[in-house]
Amino acid sequence: MLRESGRTIDREFNIDALVKPSQEIGVDGGRVLLDFAEALLETDVAELNRARSALSAELGPAAVAAASIIAGNFTKNDRIANGIGIPSDPMFIKASEDFRERLGLMKFRSAQNTFG
Repeated sequence: MLRESGRTIDREFNIDALVKPSQEIGVDGGRVLLDFAEALLETDVAELNRARSALSAELGPAAVAAASIIAGNFTKNDRIANGIGIPSDPMFIKASEDFRERLGLMKFRSAQNTFG
């Protein structure tokens, strides 16, 4: 979705940065957003609080709420789709061929539900 969003505004984002933290993603506040997303997936509350504070300082308090809502929505959608066995749309599979392997998406256990 990030790549397609960039295309709609005639901007290219570096999706490799999603799995290679040393790279710049090209999104305003991208580093703090990625740090926040990573902290959401871990169990260290102090790190999550630090990531929240950094995100708020760089992009404002509303960004913390927006990023949290987006992360929660994506997680919910993925879990529901996996839970009831909804495969990815063939159009998405074709459009994502060029980056699925590069980003290591096939290593996730849930990939077998859609791509296996």
